[in-house]
Amino acid sequence: MPSDRPSSFHRVLVIGGGNGGLSVAGRLRRQGVTDIVVVEPRTEHFYKPLFSYIAGGTARAAEVVRDQGAVTPKGVSWIRDAVTGIDPEASSVTLASGATVRYEHLIVCPGIQQDWDAVPGLAEAVSTPEVASNYTLDLAVKTSRLLQGVTRGTVVFAQPPGPASCAGAIQKPMYQACAYWRARGVLDDIRVVLVVPDATVYGVPEVDRELERKIAEYGIELSTASTVAEVDGAARTVLIARSDGRRARRLEYDALVIEPPQSAPDWLAATTLADPGDERRFVEVDPRTLRHRRYPNVWALGDAAATTNSKSGGALRKQTMVLAKNLTAVLRGRRPSAQYDGYGVCPFTVSRSTVVFAEFDDELRLQPSVPFWRGLVRERRLTWFLDRHVLPWVYWNLILQGRA
Repeated sequence: MPSDRPSSFHRVLVIGGGNGGLSVAGRLRRQGVTDIVVVEPRTEHFYKPLFSYIAGGTARAAEVVRDQGAVTPKGVSWIRDAVTGIDPEASSVTLASGATVRYEHLIVCPGIQQDWDAVPGLAEAVSTPEVASNYTLDLAVKTSRLLQGVTRGTVVFAQPPGPASCAGAIQKPMYQACAYWRARGVLDDIRVVLVVPDATVYGVPEVDRELERKIAEYGIELSTASTVAEVDGAARTVLIARSDGRRARRLEYDALVIEPPQSAPDWLAATTLADPGDERRFVEVDPRTLRHRRYPNVWALGDAAATTNSKSGGALRKQTMVLAKNLTAVLRGRRPSAQYDGYGVCPFTVSRSTVVFAEFDDELRLQPSVPFWRGLVRERRLTWFLDRHVLPWVYWNLILQGRA
């Protein structure tokens, strides 16, 4: 249950009750750390990796939601409030309720902000029937209904430039939809366009080869080095800009599934914790120890941290292990020695029953969880079963409690 009157001081204060916040709190508690509190305003906790399955029509919304209090680790307190500011000099945070809470150590992991206003016309267009996304639960449900209703015309899937949370996830409902349209016999009547900001479909050569094979199989039109520069919801058009100097083109759509640009939350970007050299204003940390470079009692992980890895929920497991070990060491008077290796993962659902399980480091080299099994990156039904059924159980029962 959330605390009605939060104490004015805690040994460890965690900002954010998502995957990173709860799992690192659970790990610390299991390592003997006491007086841990998580600040989180939401009463519902979401398993976001299944949003793409919902958007693709292969999962139900009820599968991804649990009560926040029920998933908070045992022995960890919960303050149901929102952080509005951090004063690292005074080791304190300000809450929306007006309360001030001081800390011995602070862990910052509030997640990432979706900047719908960053693309002209996008915020207005997403309220129209033809535009959706898989980055919030309500829009994932909308995407599923939208794609199931398409029988002809042009469908555009678009990924933004810059760091984003599991940026490649916009492709997952696309592949599932193509498999669905093919089974219904209408795929040949649908022009599917994928817009990505990079020179290749994802950036990891072995992953690119698998995805390019599926793109060719479904007849998807791939537009690389491209971004959506403007959306006109009334006219149902997108302006696709090129980064290679070629002319922008305007494309009419019957459906648009788009991932918004992302950045650090505004309140966090306004603090001195932000990396001054990062235009997205993520928290400045040592990317290996996850300790702040200027404030030794501040730590960060997940999407809000200025680490070198690809931002994804799958990266959090190793990050929480490293941060918990390092913070526990510091609390016991030792130097932090654990190192995060830049691991990232993006399971691409490339049909309604197969997955390309992409695991890699921050230099875009394959880093399979099963040593020496580089074949995990190949399209497989086994990894689909793991991603669709095993990992959700592991998340709810083990990860959030700091057990996995």
